[in-house]
Amino acid sequence: MSTDRARRTPPPSGLVIVDKPAGWTSHDVVAKIRRLAGTRRVGHAGTLDPMATGVLVVGVEKATRLLGHLALAEKTYEATIRLGVATDTDDAEGQVTATAPAGHITDERLHQAVASLTGEIMQVPPQVSAIKVDGQRAYRRSRAGERVELAARPVTVHRFEVTGIRRSGDVIDVDAVITCSSGTYIRALARDLGAALGVHGHLTRLRRTRVGRYGVESARTIDELSDELVIMPMAEAVAAAFPCRRVTAAEARRVVHGGRLPAAGLGPGPVGVFGPGGELLALVEEKGGTAKPLAVFVP
Repeated sequence: MSTDRARRTPPPSGLVIVDKPAGWTSHDVVAKIRRLAGTRRVGHAGTLDPMATGVLVVGVEKATRLLGHLALAEKTYEATIRLGVATDTDDAEGQVTATAPAGHITDERLHQAVASLTGEIMQVPPQVSAIKVDGQRAYRRSRAGERVELAARPVTVHRFEVTGIRRSGDVIDVDAVITCSSGTYIRALARDLGAALGVHGHLTRLRRTRVGRYGVESARTIDELSDELVIMPMAEAVAAAFPCRRVTAAEARRVVHGGRLPAAGLGPGPVGVFGPGGELLALVEEKGGTAKPLAVFVP
C-alpha cells in the first residue's frame, strides 16, 4: 500500500537544469524527465537543436508556469563557425549548397564583420526555423522543397567575441562566445558572417553555457539525472532568476487572491513575491505604479 501511495505522490515542483547531449532533441529531454519524475507536466524554456549541447532549463509541475518568462532571458553560447561553405540549414546537419574560398580573409576583416553583427541588428531566421508561415512551421515547408520568405526581426547581440581562428586551405573555422537576446539564431549569425565577408558560412558547433542566471556549471547530464533526479525547488528557482520582494501577511493574502500590490521599483520584468515566512507566493509585473500578478503559486 505504501508503494502505491508513493507512486501516486506528485513530484516536487521546480526546475531541472540539464546539460543536453548532442543528438537529443529538446523534446527527447522532456520525455526523459517525464519518465524520471513520473509526471507529464514537464516543459522546457528555449529549444536547443539536436546538434547543440548545453543548458536546457526544464520545468516540472508548477514550475512549467515559469518557463515562458525564463525563455525570454539572455543566453550565452560557445560556437564554431566555418567560413567558406554554405548549407541549406545554416549548420553542419544540412546539405552543402555553395562554397567559396575564404583563405584570403584577414583577421582584421573578420573582426570588422563580427562588429557589424554586434548590437541591435535585424536578423532573418533560418529556413528551417520553427516560425510559423501561414499556419505551418517554416522547417516543414522548407523540407518539402519550398523556399520560405521570412521577415527580418530585431534581435540584440550583446557580445560576439572571437576566441579562436583556425585556417585550413580554403576554409576558416572561427570560435566565438556569443551573448544574445531571446529569439536570436546563432545559425543565422554564422550565415550572415559568411555573407558579410562574401564567402558563405555555417555553424559547426554550438554549446549553450547560460540561460539567464542558470549556467552550465549547475547543469547535470542525462546520466547524472538518471542516477539522481535533482529538482531545484520553486522558491530557489525564482530567487535565482528574478528580482524578489518580501511582503507582509496582509499583502500576501491580497496577492494570492490575484490582487495587485504597490510597485516596489524592481523593474518591468517578472518579480518574485515571497510571504513573511519566505514562502513563494507569485510572480508579478510592475506597471503604472502597481504590481500585477502574472502567476500565483498558492502555498
